[in-house]
Amino acid sequence: MEPRPKSVLIVDDDEGTRDTLAAILRHDFRVLRVASGEAALGLMEKETVDLMLLDVRLPGINGLDVLKIVKENHPLCQVIVISALNDLETAVLAMKQGAYHFLSKDFEYETVRSLVSNAAERQDLSRRVLNLSAEVAEQHDRELVVGPSAAMREVMELVQKVAKLSATILILGESGTGKELLARRVHKLSSDDQAAFVAVNLAAIPTDLVESTLFGHERGAFTGAVRQQIGKFELASGGTLFLDEIGDLRLDLQAKLLRAIQESEIERVGGVRPIRTSFRLMAATNVNLDRAVKEGTFREDLYYRLNVIPIRVPPLRERIEDVPELARFFLRRYNTRFRKRIQGISDSTLDILRTYWWPGNIRELENLIERLVAITDKDWITDEDLPYELHVARLEAAGGTSGENRLEQAMTTFERAFLVRALDKSGWNVTATARALGIPLSTLKFKMDRLEIRELARRIRGN
Repeated sequence: MEPRPKSVLIVDDDEGTRDTLAAILRHDFRVLRVASGEAALGLMEKETVDLMLLDVRLPGINGLDVLKIVKENHPLCQVIVISALNDLETAVLAMKQGAYHFLSKDFEYETVRSLVSNAAERQDLSRRVLNLSAEVAEQHDRELVVGPSAAMREVMELVQKVAKLSATILILGESGTGKELLARRVHKLSSDDQAAFVAVNLAAIPTDLVESTLFGHERGAFTGAVRQQIGKFELASGGTLFLDEIGDLRLDLQAKLLRAIQESEIERVGGVRPIRTSFRLMAATNVNLDRAVKEGTFREDLYYRLNVIPIRVPPLRERIEDVPELARFFLRRYNTRFRKRIQGISDSTLDILRTYWWPGNIRELENLIERLVAITDKDWITDEDLPYELHVARLEAAGGTSGENRLEQAMTTFERAFLVRALDKSGWNVTATARALGIPLSTLKFKMDRLEIRELARRIRGN
C-alpha cells in the first residue's frame, strides 16, 4: 500500500502567489489552496493538513492568529510563514510562536522545494518522537501486579533468586497471564537492568519475515531489501532478548536459533561473516513443549537449551485472591487514561469477580475493567454493571441449589440490573421510570421493595 502524499495548504490572498506555489509543489505534495485565514481553519476541520504556507498579512483574521490556533489544535502541522522583506520582524515573531520557518515574498523555486521538504521531514520526526513517547508511556504503564496469593509469591521468590544469573529462562503459562511483564521484571532486577530489553512476539510476525527480523539482513539479500537491517539479536547485545510464543517458531529457524545461542554469534540474511553477540535470553510460550517435542514440531535440543530455568505463571483461576487488587489497579489505570473519577468497585462486585473462572486470565480482567470505566457515569462500579456471564458464574458457584432455583436467581439478577439502569437513566425519579417502562407506579414500587432497590434509591437521592 502506497503511503498517502503529504498535504500542503497554501494560505494567501494573492491568487498569483497561490498558483505559483502550487505549481512548484504539486509534483511532490497534495496541494490545497485558500485565500483567507477563516477558510484555512475551516478546511482543517475537514481535511488532514501536514504542512502550511501561511501569509502573515491576510484579510480578516491575520496570519499570526491563524498560526496560534493551528499550533494549539494541530501541533504536528508544520507552518512556514510568508513575509515581505520589510516585515521580517513579524516573521521572527511567528517563528517564536511555533512556525517552522519563513519564506520571503521574492522566493526562488528551489528554496521553496527545499524548505517544504525539510518541513515534511521535521513533521515525520515529530510524529516518530510522539509515537515513541506514547510507546514509552505505555511500557511504563504496564507493570506486573503480584497480589497476595501464595502462587504468585512463590513465582516472585524464584524470580528474585534467578534474576541476576545469566542462565536462560523459559516462562510458561496460558495466554493473558502476563509472561512478558514477568520477563521485564526479571530484566529490571538483573545486574544489567540499564541495558536494552528487546521483546519479539514471534506469533505476530509474518512467517517470511521472522528470519530477517531476528537476524537482520544485508542490502540486496532478497527482493525489497534496499538497505541493511540490524536484527533483534544485535539490538539486544549486552541486554536481554525476550522471544515470546517460542513454540510457534519454524523448525528451520529453531536450528538457527540454537546455533546462535550455543555459539554466541549470528549471520545476517545474505551475510558472509559471523557477528558476535552477547545477550541474556528469555523465552515464553503457552504451548506444551514436551508434547511438541514428541510430535516433532519442536526440536528436543533447543527445548533443553531453553528450559534451563523454567518459571510457570499460574492462570488467574489459580490465584483468584489476587483479583480484587488487580481490579483496583486497572481501575486506577483507566481512571487516569479516561479522566474519570470512579471511586471504587463495590465489595459485592468484587465477590462476583472472584467467582468467575477468567478463561482469558489477567488480559480478560483488564479488558472488562477498561470497558466498565469507559461506559459508567457513576461514582462506583456495582453488580449491575457486570455482564451476565459473571452473574451466571456466581449462581453456578453457589452449587447446592436446584436448577429451578438457580434459574429464578438468574432472572432476579437480570430484573434488578434492568430496573437499576432504568432508574439511573431517569435520575432515580420513580414516577418517570414507571412511565418510561409502561408499568403502574405501584408495581414498580413493589418490585423495588422485593429486589431491595428502595434503599439504594434513598441513598442516591440523599447524595
